[in-house]
Formats: sequence, C-alpha cells, structure tokens
Amino acid sequence: MTEAEARTRAAAMLADAGIVLTPAEQEQIEVADFGLGRLDEIGLQLVVYVNTERVCAKELVLFAGQMCPEHRHPPVGDDPGKEETFRCRSGSVVLWVDGHGEVELRPGDQFTIPPHTLHWFRAGDEGAIVSEFSTRSRDETDVFSDPRIVR
Repeated sequence: MTEAEARTRAAAMLADAGIVLTPAEQEQIEVADFGLGRLDEIGLQLVVYVNTERVCAKELVLFAGQMCPEHRHPPVGDDPGKEETFRCRSGSVVLWVDGHGEVELRPGDQFTIPPHTLHWFRAGDEGAIVSEFSTRSRDETDVFSDPRIVR
C-alpha cells in the first residue's frame, strides 16, 4: 500500500466514524511505517490537531491488524516524558502497557499511559480509530525497543 492509498483509506475510516476533517487535514494525514516498509503490519496513520509546549491532541487510525511497535516516551530536560490518554472511537485496539499487561479498548473505553512507560498497541480485525490526548508530543525522542525503527 502506498502512502497516498493509506491516507485515502484513513480519511474514509474517519469519515465513516463521523469525524470530520477539513480538506487540508485530509491531505496532511501522516503515514508512519517506522522505516520498516511493512505498513500493512507495522504502522499507523495520524491526524495532529494541536501540539503545543503543553498539550497534544491526535487521531490515530489503524487498519485491521496494524500495530504501533513497543516504545516509550522518555524524559526530556525537566519534562518527565509524554503522558497520553487513548480513547477508542471505533473498532477495537489491544493496548499493552508495562505493569498493566494487555488492555482491550472498544468504543468509549480509555486508558492513560504514564510517562516513560513501555507500551504498544494493535488494531482488531475491523481496524480502529483512537483519539490521543497527551502532554507535548516529541516523536523524535521516542525510544523504540526495536533498534531498526526510525520515527
């Protein structure tokens, strides 16, 4: 699947879930394959609404079985690292969080991940849309367990 195909597919999933994007937002859907070139298996599509020094809000779109690999959000300077709350909007997602194990999220379920905590997530058979509400996002500082991953 190409980035353009993934972007189109993600926009359609968001529209089907009743999440309205402007044409500019649709064009700016980020497609992350983590440098592995296996987007169908490992990757996700993102819409970033806001990312300031204090707060971040995103939509994470995962196709059926697609996974965001294990990682953590480490401290940066005086910041303890990103704290994020995932809220499932459609489909289902299995979230694994160190110290909590696997948690399945279905529409309306949410879970907060503390800063600097290992976690990964994978969409169910129907895919998933997850809203992320967090402190500032610094994707470039994320630490992945797989050293081949590039963000």
